[in-house]
This record gives sequence, C-alpha cells and structure tokens, in this order.
Amino acid sequence: MSPSRRLSLALAWLGLLLVAGWWVGQHLQVSGDLRKFMPAARTPAQKLLIDELGEGPGSRLLLLALSGDAPDTLAGQSTALAEALAGDAHFTLVANGAAAGGEAMLEAIPARLRPYRYLLSPTLDTHAFDAAWLADQLDARLQDLGSPAAALIEPLLPADPTLEVLTLAEAWQPENAPRQLHGVWFDRAGNQALLAVQTTAAGFDPGGQQAAVEVIERAFAQVLGDSPAQLTMTGPGAFSVEVGGRTQREASFIGSLDGLVFALLLLIAYRSWKAPLLGALPLASGGLAGLGAVALGFDGVHGITIAFGFTLIGVAQDYPIHLISHQRPGLSPWDNARALWPTLGTGVVATCIAYLTFLVSGVEGLKQLAVFTIAGLGVAALATRFLLPGLIDTAENGGKAFDAATSPAMAWLWARFSRWPRLGVVAGLLLAVASAAVTGFAPGSFWQNDLSRLTPVPAHLLALDGELRGELGAPDVRYLVVLQTDDAEAALQASERLLPVLQRLRADGRVQGFDLASRYLPSAATQRARQTRLPDAASLRATLEEALADSPFRSDVFEPFLADVATARQAPPLTATDLAGTPLAARVDGLLLRGDHHATALVALSGLDDPAAVARAIEPYGAQLLDLKQASESLVAEYRVRLLWALALAALLLLATVWIALRDSRRVLRVLAPMALTTLLMLAVLRGLGIELNLFHLVALILAAGLGLDYGLFFDHAGDDRDSQLRALHAIVVCSLATLLVFALLATSSIPVLQAIGSTVAMGVAFNFVLALLIVRQTAVDGPPAPSSRDLARSRL
Repeated sequence: MSPSRRLSLALAWLGLLLVAGWWVGQHLQVSGDLRKFMPAARTPAQKLLIDELGEGPGSRLLLLALSGDAPDTLAGQSTALAEALAGDAHFTLVANGAAAGGEAMLEAIPARLRPYRYLLSPTLDTHAFDAAWLADQLDARLQDLGSPAAALIEPLLPADPTLEVLTLAEAWQPENAPRQLHGVWFDRAGNQALLAVQTTAAGFDPGGQQAAVEVIERAFAQVLGDSPAQLTMTGPGAFSVEVGGRTQREASFIGSLDGLVFALLLLIAYRSWKAPLLGALPLASGGLAGLGAVALGFDGVHGITIAFGFTLIGVAQDYPIHLISHQRPGLSPWDNARALWPTLGTGVVATCIAYLTFLVSGVEGLKQLAVFTIAGLGVAALATRFLLPGLIDTAENGGKAFDAATSPAMAWLWARFSRWPRLGVVAGLLLAVASAAVTGFAPGSFWQNDLSRLTPVPAHLLALDGELRGELGAPDVRYLVVLQTDDAEAALQASERLLPVLQRLRADGRVQGFDLASRYLPSAATQRARQTRLPDAASLRATLEEALADSPFRSDVFEPFLADVATARQAPPLTATDLAGTPLAARVDGLLLRGDHHATALVALSGLDDPAAVARAIEPYGAQLLDLKQASESLVAEYRVRLLWALALAALLLLATVWIALRDSRRVLRVLAPMALTTLLMLAVLRGLGIELNLFHLVALILAAGLGLDYGLFFDHAGDDRDSQLRALHAIVVCSLATLLVFALLATSSIPVLQAIGSTVAMGVAFNFVLALLIVRQTAVDGPPAPSSRDLARSRL
C-alpha cells in the first residue's frame, strides 16, 4: 500500500474513533451503585443485606470529630459547622448535641403535623386527660415561667401547656447520649467535638457520598479560620470516598507509567516510532467498542466495569505485537495477517468463552464486564486482522524490512531455551499432583468469604470509627434486628410488641441501646387508641376551666391548645408518607423499609454484648437477629459456586474450540497443558503462602489462563521452522514483558483488589511462558548457529 493510502486509512481510522468516542460520550451513563456488583439475593437475610447496605441507618451515617484546639473553640466550630450543614440538601440529619430542646422539636414537627404530638407522645398511655392532671401541668408551667427556661417555655404555652413537644424531645433523644461540653457533644476525654451526619445519598451511591463529603470539607474550611483544628470523618460513605480517591490516584499513576514503559518497549523491540502508535489503534478500537456495547445493552455502566474492563482487554495489546513480530521480507502484511488469523482467532474465541461465564453469574456488574470484554477483544482482533495490515510499512528503515528472525538476541535466547529439558508426560503429571496436593492440604481456609478482609481502609481509621461509634452510641454496623411483615402498619405494631423485650435486654446489659421506627411513629392502632383518650371539645373546655380555677392563667390564652386537641381527635393516623420532607422522615425511613407488598421494621442496636442471647429473646416475637457479616459471606459463597460451575462449562467449550482449530489430539494436549499446569501452580503458590482465595483471584486465574493459551498456540503455530520459532519467540517475549510490567505494577498497589489481580496474573505470565517453552516448543530443523556473545552485544532486541 502506498504511503498516501496508508495515511488516508490512518486518518479514516482515527476519524472513526473520534466519532465513536463522541457517540459513547453522548450515550454512556456511568453508574455508581455498587449493588450492581452484588449477587442477586436469594434469601430474606441476603435481600436485607443489600437493602441495609444501601439504605439502612448505618450506611448513610457519617461520624465527624473536631480536634486539635481548645474545647471551647472546638465547641464553637461544632456549632458553626452544624448550622452550615443543617440547611443543605445533601443531609437529612445533622446532630451535635446542641438545640436538643423545644426549638429542635418544633423544627422536627412542622406546623401541619404539630397537632399529632398527642398521638406520637406516650403521655396518654399513662395519664388520664382530666382536670387534676391538667392542673398539675399548669402549676408546673407557672414554676417554669419563673425559671431560666422561661424564654423557651412561654412561646409554647398557649398551644402546648403540657409540653408534649418537650416530652417527645426527651423520648427521641439518643439513649446513650455523648458527654456534653460547652453545649455540644464531646468524647469522654473532652478532646474531640463530635457530630453525627446522615446523608441524603444512599450508602451505595459513591457520587452522592463524594458530594456530601466535599460539602462538609468546604463548610469546615470556612469555620476553621486560623485555628489549628482538624476534621476527621469516618463511616461507610467517608471510607468509600477515601478509597475511591486513592484507587483513582494509583490507577492513574500505574496507567501513565505503564503507557510510557510500554511505548519504550515497543520502540526498542521494533526500532520504530510507528510501532507504539500502531499498537494503540486496535486497543483503542476495542475499548470504545466495549463501552458502546454496554451503553447499548444496559441502562448505565458502572465505573468498576470500565476500570476492570480496560484491564481485561489489555490482552488485546498482544494482537498487533504478534502481527508485527511475525512480519517477514517478501510477505505482505495482508498475507501475514491471513496466515496468523486461525491462531489469533482461536485465542480470541477461547478467551471470550471464559468471559461468557460472567453472563450467567447473576451479577449485573459482571454481565456488563463480560459484554465489555468480549466486544472489546473481538473488535480489537478484527481491527488487527482487517485494518492494521494496511498501516504497516514493510520497508521503513532505510528500505530494509524488520524481521525478528534476524535478531541475534532472539537467536541467542532460543539457543539457551533449546537446552532446557522438555517436560515429559510423567514429569508433568508429577508436577500436577504435587501442585494439587499443596493446594488441597495447605492449612487454613481455601476461600476468603470475609469481605472486610478485602477492605483497603487503613486500620487506624477503622479503629477510630469504632471509637466514635462507641462515643456517639451509633448503631452497630454488623447486627440488626429484623421484623418482616406484609405492610408498614404491621411492621410498626410488631416493633411495638418487641419494645418491652428490648427494654429488658438493655436493663440486663445485653445491649446498651436501640432505635426503632415506632419510637418516632407509633402504629395507626396505637394512635387510634390515644385518640380515644382525648376528650371532645366541650369536655376538654370544661376540664380546662376546672383546672384553671386556682390558676392565674386566663382560659382564653389556651384556645390554640383546644384547637390542636380537637384536630388530633378527628385526624387520620399519621403515616410514614405524611412525614415526607420533615426531619422525622430521615429517622423513620432508615428503620422502616417499605416495598410494594411487604415491609420490614429494623431495630438498630448499639453496644451489643451477647448476640446469641438477643437472638433467643426476640425469636418468639417473630424477629430475627441479622448478622450482616454472615449474610454477606453466604452471598459470596453461593455466587462463587455458581461461577465455578460456569467456569467448568467454559473449560469444556474452550477444549472444543482448540480441538476444532488444531484437529490433532497431541497438539491440543500440548497447547492446553501449560495453561492447565500454570493454573495448578498458581493455586499451589497462593495456598502454600497461606493466601485465602477470593473472587478477584478467580478473575485473575481466568485472565492468566487466556494468556497461557495464546503462548501455547503461537509456539505451536511456529512448528519446527527456526525462523518462525524466532518470530514467535520475539512476539511472546514482547507480549509477556508488557503484560508482566502492568500487572507487576498492580501488585504493588495498596488496594487489595488490584494487588490480588496484579500479583496473581504476574505470576501466571511467568509460569505460562516457561511451561510453554518446556512443553510446546519443537526442535528446529536446520538453521544457523547461535550468535556469539560479541555478536549479541552489538545487537538490539
């Protein structure tokens, strides 16, 4: 192809990529909902796990600690920060211990709901609404007006002479309230001002959590002034933001470094600046194709899908390397691509079969990953086959075509490798048996089901989170009491029946505190029962006149009180829907999960001392103690079993694919043996080092197996022709070095997920390369002698 036609093809290809990139940018919606990477719940406990992780009271709670200055300064900063956050739409609750009295309750109960205070308050459960009780209340108010609290009491008195608002305030206060210092919450040592903030965004919304954290940081910067005080945030949302930022920084650094070194490697390998550019085009095409496929097939693609997808389709960088390394004088790039296509296509199809298992995983995120990877690899391979040959200049180095078969370095390497003993059948079987024995009999658990062991959150932050939860009496993040019913009313009634049991457990020291929705919103049955205890308008007026007989208060002052009671007596019971837009909604919605045909009441526990005793005590009331850790482990275990069965089916399909391509049982076994032995060796090394395997190791094993299959196929493709062997060696050395580089860098990451994949795949690359040489290579027929070390010193790769 002439230079002008090559330039035209390159420009057209780049133009197509730009158009595809624009289309993807217009249609791709990136999602942050981590539940897309959770398996489908199969049990009630697992479903509650998913709901609780996203919407429960613990998942949306951020704990803030201000430290590093004098207590009075910290208290002022706490107050200013709480005021700055209170009106922000990113938060449904901001608490620091201040304004815990009537003003706060008036804000919690807007004017339209204020008459309901007599239905929400437990007062009428123990007191009769008669003249004697009202007289006692009015006498108490008279004394209150002569106290320092007069400024607070006087505005409430006409509508609320019994101070039901303050009764509710006391009932709704945290049961284990932190220490108060200078009017706000502090830790017991008095060194940290504490705040509890509940976000509007769900726990599974990293974007929303990120926005909330940024609002808090900006507000703190404004109240900080010249103070040396510091802000510390803990909680699921804060941790996800911290880990997400660290992951992005590390991925960016590793990606940039890998790109630079990969370009340098290709420049050295092919002695041409065009090679890195040519190698990037199929990979870019595959990446855009993957993004386009998930944009068409799903409502939104998760950010994790994009990150992992580009990692997995990184194997596509091998395709142009094979094409360029196998190019030889006298052979057009089109004929070269045509000759390589059966081998390259077999590897691509086999790799895609492995990722097909993700489509039956039951996890939407993995389905997206499968579509992304299969589309990306397929398009990258097709681009290498049908477009890239048109861009290859066979004589760009002063008219001399590049030929890896003439490289002294390759000849020297092949001569050394040829001296290695072959791995025979017996030796291979012994190696397989030994690896299997190490894998099977290594001490410790084989699988890692504990998701907390994978957390990249620093240990000191986890410890601080535990300390702050203890100080604030925040709910336990592992255990929940669950009541499952048909509707919200039944759930509230069930939690009311459970209340005496919970109070007894608290008195016995089994729990330090608890919180449940019926504490803020009684059931409709309870509200109706309290309505029956409210006197009618005439009776209440007469009762009030009798109570005022010896009081200095005038009866006409209490007309708002009479109106509120009359409204409460006739109003329909308050429901959770009626609380929308009020501070109460945040508390109730987190503890009362409502579906189309079911509802679940949650009881958040703090200071849980004896889970077994709590479980036994609540069981007769239809409640269960949900262990979120155990539920997550069962979810992971069930998903893993399903994935392993799918992988077993994929292995059979892969075997069939290779058989169809090679049509020779000995060649099939020779090509597959390095991949199979590498998998066993990797498992043996991991288990021998005491590493418990997780789902990310499985992904890494699949990726490493695909690489091993490619190495075996191309060594087999070379046959016994020495020049073909050298070209195949050149391609595989460059491919393996490039792959080893990126995954070795990932292995140095502080993120456990990246570390697990990086170290496993890097190990697999080394094993696959060595075993392919020991098993697949054939003895060369004829060929010149290996170069001397002097010749080698004068050569380049």
